[in-house]
Amino acid sequence: MSLALGVLAPAFSAQANPILLVEAETGRVLEQKDAGRPWYPASVTKLMTVYVALNAVKNGRLTLDTPLTVSALAASQQPSKMGFKPGTVVTLDNALKMVLVKSANDMAMVVAEGVGGSLPAFVAEMNATAAHLGMSGTHFENPNGLPDPDQMTTARDLAILARAIIYHFPEQEALFRIPAIRIGKAVLRNYNRLIDRYPGADGMKTGFICGSGYNLVATATRGNKRLIVVILGARSGTARTEQAALTLEKGFQSSWGVFGAAQPLLSSLSNTGGPPGDMKAEVCGGKRVASEADDEPDPNASVGFAFAAPTLPKSGAELLQTLPPSMPPVQVFVGTRSNPQDLGSAYAEDEKPKKKPGPRQAAKDAKPAGGASQSASAESGDTQKPAAKPKPKTASSAPSGSEAKPTTAAASRPKSSGEGATADAGAQKKQVKPAAPVTAGTVPSPKPKPKPKPADAPADGAAPAPKPAT
Repeated sequence: MSLALGVLAPAFSAQANPILLVEAETGRVLEQKDAGRPWYPASVTKLMTVYVALNAVKNGRLTLDTPLTVSALAASQQPSKMGFKPGTVVTLDNALKMVLVKSANDMAMVVAEGVGGSLPAFVAEMNATAAHLGMSGTHFENPNGLPDPDQMTTARDLAILARAIIYHFPEQEALFRIPAIRIGKAVLRNYNRLIDRYPGADGMKTGFICGSGYNLVATATRGNKRLIVVILGARSGTARTEQAALTLEKGFQSSWGVFGAAQPLLSSLSNTGGPPGDMKAEVCGGKRVASEADDEPDPNASVGFAFAAPTLPKSGAELLQTLPPSMPPVQVFVGTRSNPQDLGSAYAEDEKPKKKPGPRQAAKDAKPAGGASQSASAESGDTQKPAAKPKPKTASSAPSGSEAKPTTAAASRPKSSGEGATADAGAQKKQVKPAAPVTAGTVPSPKPKPKPKPADAPADGAAPAPKPAT
């Protein structure tokens, strides 16, 4: 089958990382390569965590203002993280923003325990939701995407999840395109570098562990056309951004198409099964420190395309620019709206930043006091406070390198109130009732009622029109 604008360059094909481009409204597949191949999701997992949480809000189980408490388990998660000590209170709304922008693994655990009542119950709900949506190649073991050999997905399944988010929660679309959050004096930038750089980019989530390489589920809209692109296993943060930009650009070209008039539907793609791809040796095997904050291109890989006609650029880098900010950094905080908590109290005493030294003292200090360098933190970058030392998983349980090297731990912490705990004294005390695990076929409901009827995922070829945002 000939292509209207040309063919992929051999250098690009050699990378063999899964790619999928889909029309959000119709579910038509515009391009795909290994879309059914198993892959480690890394922090793209958090899209399902947020989906389950928003579904719980829609069903009336809790609200976005419900206070959630950081447990000892949540505080022990590896970076990227906010680093709050056990007992710290955050609202569900603030936790979700930290999950999507900072990719905070501790906040994903806070959401899981607060929404599900316990970690096992929430993970069961994630898997039941995946089964109901038709994500047949997906299985979750945790809510944040930290390495686990049994946690896997496919590009096909992630596109299905992205469509479900778009059509089941249109009122929350701004949540997925926040360019940055502000907490205290720190501004934390979204790792999705398409936002405010690629015209029309409006979501959704990045992911990285050594085993997965650099993953991205992204959406972009121009006019009445919205596209979903899934990039798995890119070799650098820059590579995945440029690859996604160029793939999206091809989708917006009305004269371009791989399949011509016989475009398949997303539901017609098959998951292939087998072991997940593993990028650990290629991404983390060298001396270069790999992290989610990586914006440096991989000198050993090419993501360029060769086209017969000069309609499109040869590199995704040509499509990226500095656009006017789509919105200012969104303020997040600890505590509740009616009873905000002092940010300094959210950290253990020896983790609080010391008073900023004067120029002379700063010149004397050759090394920072305690903690690992921020560059070693996967999905880190702009860091508000040093993260507490996590309780690492056993080596046998991780298929690849962890997302980050742990930083120095606090000498002592307040005792955690445990899983499913309520807010501290002084914060609003609203007990979140443990949610019964969702069973397949009983997931999203479009109306926030206690006992909703199951809402089916949008059918390929007949997706419902988006509801007006409220």
